[in-house]
Amino acid sequence: MGHEFSGTITAVGDAVTSRSVGENVAVNPLLYCGECQRCQRGNYRLCESSGFLGLSGGGGGFAEEIVVDAEQTVPLGDVPVEHGALVEPLSVGLHAVRQTHIHPGDSVAVFGSGPIGISVIQSVRAAGADPIIVSEPQESRREVAAQSGADELLNPMETDAVEQTRSLTDGGVDVAFEVAGVEASFNDAITSTKPTGETVVVSIWEESISTELNPIVTGERTVTGTLGYTGGPRAHEEFGIVIDMLASGQLNPEPLITDRIGLEDIVDQGFNRLTEPENDQVKILVKPDA
Repeated sequence: MGHEFSGTITAVGDAVTSRSVGENVAVNPLLYCGECQRCQRGNYRLCESSGFLGLSGGGGGFAEEIVVDAEQTVPLGDVPVEHGALVEPLSVGLHAVRQTHIHPGDSVAVFGSGPIGISVIQSVRAAGADPIIVSEPQESRREVAAQSGADELLNPMETDAVEQTRSLTDGGVDVAFEVAGVEASFNDAITSTKPTGETVVVSIWEESISTELNPIVTGERTVTGTLGYTGGPRAHEEFGIVIDMLASGQLNPEPLITDRIGLEDIVDQGFNRLTEPENDQVKILVKPDA
């Protein structure tokens, strides 16, 4: 927790020349060793001992102050500093989309419209996807999906999401994203794609699931995993793209922000609300002076 954050630089080290006091930055929290084979190949997000500031210690966004390496800071320019706190989750969505072969006009299905699902929706919209079909059981999150660029909204508890997706796209979508982390959505994502279609799995799973492999084999479909975003010496790559997209209006962070609270309210108005089974929150921004 506390790994999605931005802030204002209050001091720089003697050897730092690339940043200055008063500059607003987003922080890329990826931690890596720089020595393992994965790091040597530039896949810092896949480091054998990878972690994240906040999640893995070292302070984080809930601290009053934090010291980070200069390479982890990405200038926000004209992007508001509070929107900078959303650069991290938006980068997850961007990275997932970049793992595909999506082209303008391709059809897309997104299964799950939580924070990362919304990030995916906005990125595929910027990539020119049409139509974008979203399967999400929670009404409030379907509404956010619509605000973020979804064309068709399906409630999988009331309709057959695969059948509906196929009927809307003449046999299946080009690309599907699984962002819910449940067995049903994984299987639906795969079978909602047309033959030769792609499924990208974005979720982190808590338990094993069962699936039928024949639809993958007989339809020559592909299933790809995606994790995080570029980091290490490449920390600026995808964070920088997201910041540019925010500045140009290609990404809109406001639908994700469902509340703003002060640091002193983080338990009652933050964590407790987010753990309620029927909560309608997406992202709650925490600000010391909220």
